[in-house]
Formats: sequence, structure tokens, C-alpha cells
Amino acid sequence: MRSRVLAEVVALFAPPGCAACRAPLAGAAEAVCPGCRRALPWLHGPRCGRCGLPAPCRPCPAASAAFDRAWAPVAYAGPARALVAALKFEGALALADLMAAQIAAAAPPGLLRGTDGKAAGEGGAGILVPVPAHPIRARRRGFDQAERLAQALARRTGLPLDACLRRAGAAEPQSRATRAGRVRAGRIVLGATGPVPTRPVLVDDVHTTGATLDAAARALKRAGARHVTAVTYARTLKA
Repeated sequence: MRSRVLAEVVALFAPPGCAACRAPLAGAAEAVCPGCRRALPWLHGPRCGRCGLPAPCRPCPAASAAFDRAWAPVAYAGPARALVAALKFEGALALADLMAAQIAAAAPPGLLRGTDGKAAGEGGAGILVPVPAHPIRARRRGFDQAERLAQALARRTGLPLDACLRRAGAAEPQSRATRAGRVRAGRIVLGATGPVPTRPVLVDDVHTTGATLDAAARALKRAGARHVTAVTYARTLKA
């Protein structure tokens, strides 16, 4: 309560800005202005269940991917792209809860459950697994954005969370790599830290080439997972 009052007092003298466009906000409780909320590029209509792109997606870029299903509520463009950057690079951690709320509200029926209809956690169904950032980058930022998003989604949905993946190898910035570099075999090194859910739901902030999600899904399947769903906040429309 005290921190909320303090935030309101600070906002009187230094109004907070929208995380997407930087326009002043009416109150400290808001993170995104009404205009940017309205401009979010929601993905509507039929989509490929495999790669998450609008259908038809021929040829499907995820045809050989280790994950079995992918979905995101918005396109990686406009305000959504700005929000992902604000969370990841500016530490706007309140956005994790906003993104989780939008994922939970827009998710197709059954997506956040086992594909066989099992309840969350039953037989390893619907257990959230964050895609880990490289430890070096996580230490530099002071947090792991996918872990924060998965934690917020767990609170919103009541789904259990299992941070059962670890990342190793070189800490190459994904945002600076070319597409060929991102999908290069062996570039992304992920492994399981112990037993994994049989039907995990991978959680990450954005789905671009799918290379990171593919590496995470392969690590899970090597450890015994049978069906992997990949859920992200945003999806680039250029596979």
C-alpha cells in the first residue's frame, strides 16, 4: 500500500511514460497508453497449428521443428515489438504481467492444457517451462525475461511451472544475429537439469526464426517429453 501511494506521488511530478510510445500516462498503475493498447497487432483468423503463422504458411517453417505446436496472441510489430524490447532491455518488469494476461485471455481453448485434455499438471500436462536466457545475459540484466513471463502466466492461469532447462555455450546476442546465424546447428546449447514434463508448454517472449524454441524442444524431448507446445507473447510474420 505504501509503495503504491509513493508511486502515485512520484507520478504527480514525473508522470510515467507508456512503455511503447513514451507518452505520459494518467496513472502509475498503467504501463501502456490506451492508444498503444488499441494498436496492438492481434493475430486473428486461421493459423497454422505447427508454426503459429497465418494460414496457409506453405512451406511451413516449422515442418522439421522439434516443437509440435506454436502460438502467440500478437504479431512482433508496432507496440508489441516495443513492449518486448522494454521488458527485455529496459527492465520494465510490470510488462510481464500484462503480456501474461493477454496470452491467457486470448489463448485458444485447451492450449494451456494437455493435448489429451488432461488437467494442468496431471501426467505432466500443461506445465510451463521457461526458455532460459544465457546465464551471462541474465546476470547482466538482473532477470530472465522468459522466466518472469512464465511466472506471471503461472499466476494468471494456475498452471505449475518447472524451470527444468539450462543454457550453455557462447552468449551470442540473438538480436544481432542473421537468420542463417540463428538457425546454425549447435549455436544454441540447451539441456535439461532433471526430469521434464511429458507435455510441457515452452514460454518465451518472442518467436522469430523458431531456432531457440526448436533447441529447447529438442532438449525436452531428449529428456523424455512427448509433445511440446511453444507459447510466446509475439510472433514475427517473417519466418
